[in-house]
Amino acid sequence: MRQLFDNFGRIEKNDPEFHEIFENFAYDEVYKHSTLDEKDSVLVTLASLIACQSPKAFKKILLSAINKYITPEEVKELLYQSVPYVGFGRAHNFFGVVIKVFDKKGIEMPLENRSNTNAEDRYQKGREIQDRYFGVEMIQAMNDNAPEGQKHFNTFLEGYCFGDFYTRDGLNDQQRELITFTFIATLGGCENQLRGHTQGNLSVGNDKEKLVSAVTVMLPYIGFPRSLNALAIINEICD
Repeated sequence: MRQLFDNFGRIEKNDPEFHEIFENFAYDEVYKHSTLDEKDSVLVTLASLIACQSPKAFKKILLSAINKYITPEEVKELLYQSVPYVGFGRAHNFFGVVIKVFDKKGIEMPLENRSNTNAEDRYQKGREIQDRYFGVEMIQAMNDNAPEGQKHFNTFLEGYCFGDFYTRDGLNDQQRELITFTFIATLGGCENQLRGHTQGNLSVGNDKEKLVSAVTVMLPYIGFPRSLNALAIINEICD
């Protein structure tokens, strides 16, 4: 995996002291304490860089990883999945980065349509996923207890976030929830949502070890405060 990340030439040339410290930590020491496979490691790293707003690092890693550890279809779905969590304002630049990388690699666009919903069934299918991930009772209670004038946010979650995005092909449930956990942990300040998606990860089969490994992989990019907050929530929910 080290070759994916050993591609930050200007820093290496102009500040070799920092480059050596960071490289040894992020690309050797960190991976000794992660059990994620190569694909999940790349997905978590790219997801964290989107939420960090680091398009240059994202581009360098994607150039090395595409068609080796991650497919063009998976990159597309990573971008789509990011939008309801980091917002299109943050995700927008990364669509442009991906277009440039795909063009450089000779990947023909647009890619195949991966949607599995339409205007009539997107709410129903989104609700089915919510119920499966978080439990029927919890979702129903959330909807029942929404304050007057704010119920449309739950409708947006049902149809847009889960109906339009989670139902798509290209990534499985475990991958979608893992990168969603990564987006939220990287953003910080979203502890209630991180609790919910920690439980969502457990529901789809991602165990505590996998979540701790994800935090281990993203730590060099998000720093210790957000990483330790994420670990505290993992311990709270899993234990």
